[in-house]
Amino acid sequence: MLELLLIVAGGLLIGGSLGLLGGGGTVLTLPLLLLLGVEPKPAIALSLVVVAATAAVAAAGHARAGHVDWRAAALFGPTTAAGGYAGGRAAEWIAGEALLLLFTALMVAAAVAMLRARPAREQAPQRHPGVLALQGALLGAVTGLVGAGGGFLFVPVFALLGGMTMQRAVGTSLAVLTLNALAALAGHLGHVAIRPELAAPLTAASVTGAWAGALLAGRAPEALLRRVFGILVLLVAAWMLARSPYVRGLLGR
Repeated sequence: MLELLLIVAGGLLIGGSLGLLGGGGTVLTLPLLLLLGVEPKPAIALSLVVVAATAAVAAAGHARAGHVDWRAAALFGPTTAAGGYAGGRAAEWIAGEALLLLFTALMVAAAVAMLRARPAREQAPQRHPGVLALQGALLGAVTGLVGAGGGFLFVPVFALLGGMTMQRAVGTSLAVLTLNALAALAGHLGHVAIRPELAAPLTAASVTGAWAGALLAGRAPEALLRRVFGILVLLVAAWMLARSPYVRGLLGR
């Protein structure tokens, strides 16, 4: 019963984060699954199942509100998915704890970028298709490798480099995130099994949270969203570092 309550509460928080912030799904799902005793590589694959389903629901809500830049998503998404699949396949050859350490490093970089950034103004910068495609492929490969959906990286890219407001960056990120998570999952399924008894309740709770988060997204101040996003990611990254056997070994623990 306690495990089920933890799954439901965690799922609601995961979905709320994705719906409101456009990222943080894997950031929260992966630590939750590790707490539940799931090994790193199965936890990575299972988190992608949850994030893909949840991001699709949240993206639909943002699209109805007009917060998705479909042109940017169309340019960014396909190469991101291709990179995500390739990264997912390559993960078979890397130790699970090493993948988690790389995942944590990406979390810290994204959080710092969001906390230091000035609020973006809605504008129409010149986005060269080749640049967006290359960015998508690189980010997709990295996030696919470590089993991240990529929202915590896509939001900064769209907000800081794409010149979008936070709300529009969140919506666009969710659209791309859905495709990338599915592609990365396909790559991981070749060498990792999914536990449906965990996937079903966690996904159901997360989808419910995403629906609520998408409703609130248009009402929250942009600066507050950035701070919440950055602080949340940093806190979870600190926990991930504290549990890493590599870090503990360096500290002599």
